[in-house]
Amino acid sequence: MEHTKISTDIEQNIKQFQQLFADSADIKMKEMRLGKGKKRRCFLAYIEVAVSNMLLETTALGRLLAALSELPDRDLNQVLNENAMGISDVTPYDTIEDAAQGMLTGDAILFVDGYGHALKIADKGYPGMGVQEPDSEKVIRGSKEGFTDSIKTNTALIRKRVRSTRVKVEEVQEGVRSHTAIDLVYMADLKYESVLRQIREKITEYEIDGVMDSGILEQLAEKKWYSPFPQFQTTQRPDRAALAVLEGRIVLLCDNSPVALILPTDLNSFLKTSDDYYNRFGVATFARILRYMAAFFAMTLPGLYLAVTNFHTQILPTPLLLSFWEARIGVPFPAALEVILMEISFELLREAGVRLPGAMGNTIGIVGGLIIGQAAVDANLVSPIVVIVVAFTALCSFSIPNEEFAFSFRILKFYVIVLSAWLGFFGFLIALLTVFIHLSRLESFGIPYLMPFVGADVNDYHDERDSIWRAPLKKMVRRPIYAKRGERIRLRKK
Repeated sequence: MEHTKISTDIEQNIKQFQQLFADSADIKMKEMRLGKGKKRRCFLAYIEVAVSNMLLETTALGRLLAALSELPDRDLNQVLNENAMGISDVTPYDTIEDAAQGMLTGDAILFVDGYGHALKIADKGYPGMGVQEPDSEKVIRGSKEGFTDSIKTNTALIRKRVRSTRVKVEEVQEGVRSHTAIDLVYMADLKYESVLRQIREKITEYEIDGVMDSGILEQLAEKKWYSPFPQFQTTQRPDRAALAVLEGRIVLLCDNSPVALILPTDLNSFLKTSDDYYNRFGVATFARILRYMAAFFAMTLPGLYLAVTNFHTQILPTPLLLSFWEARIGVPFPAALEVILMEISFELLREAGVRLPGAMGNTIGIVGGLIIGQAAVDANLVSPIVVIVVAFTALCSFSIPNEEFAFSFRILKFYVIVLSAWLGFFGFLIALLTVFIHLSRLESFGIPYLMPFVGADVNDYHDERDSIWRAPLKKMVRRPIYAKRGERIRLRKK
């Protein structure tokens, strides 16, 4: 695309700018005169709600225009060239197209007659929500701040927690029409340059109309797109992102998205929470053991129930077997169909709870589950034990901290159910084996997905101290494998 150089003739600049934004009612363009004698013409363009009242003394734009109005005409060009006022963040542009793109970031663009540049003057910017507590990743102890839709706010929230000159922020733009800002945040002395280079290549590999959320970049950059397991870790918590930066990992922020991507990642990272590091090691270890058990049962419990009750009843105690048999008297469906119908019903209730507004959504999940489950049992359509199994499975999936990771187990649950209903316990073992083989073949930017359960010797087995169990903080002296060799000591006595 050929760019038009900004002219010193303001009439030409006005004409070009008006052509670019023809039929755009939200773009405001005003002509004014600057200098003591009000002889120098200028032209201001901005998006209606993104710029404050220009006459207010409290705004950078208003103060700049007021100061320029008092200058002698002969001094205007020199002052603009040197930004001698120092009032606001002023960025010069040489082409009309660059100036237009600068305005679309939410700032004002100023053209001055006889001056061959356009000036971007930062103002309040686009409207957006302030810093709030994230809906997901709730913690008992730790910060209650969450990421917002503004990428500048999000980078500031990370810098607020890691106040180091070694924290670097690289910005690129993606989307040939949306021009969405993408920031890569990392610690310069801890990250691997090869990993950073791979990430740059992945996010710029495709040309796309628009990037509305970090999830679009995640899907385009995933190496094994067919895997149910996410290869990018997501978070809405600045403290979680800051911890990742301190580990040598790279945080990807996308404008207009409150969800950051952390990479590389592994399975173990998805089962950690921020407050695991703020609580004592005993509390954190107990919580992690519960989460690992929950992740296992979220995928396997319905399939295990079918394998045992349909094929291998001899492993159950006789009183328990009789209880199962009595509960199923009169149920017209086979056990496999019964489990699948109840699982689909609970998934529908969960989806309905997410989509319904406010308190109604919270209510439908609990009340709907109780009412449908009880009604199905009373109508003799399902047995009480199946309702218990399905409800416990749903409870286990809710205990997984990362929603995307939990969804992987919700999908694989049906795979285990089908194989277990077909081949019994052998089908159950085949399902587990194929899942573990798949996990062993996954990696995230060179890091095995099953770290630190495989390859732990690469970091002298220190990563195992932060896996299913969390060692006392005094013993966690080394950074994880994500950090560059030679830069892995993070705790020492003064």
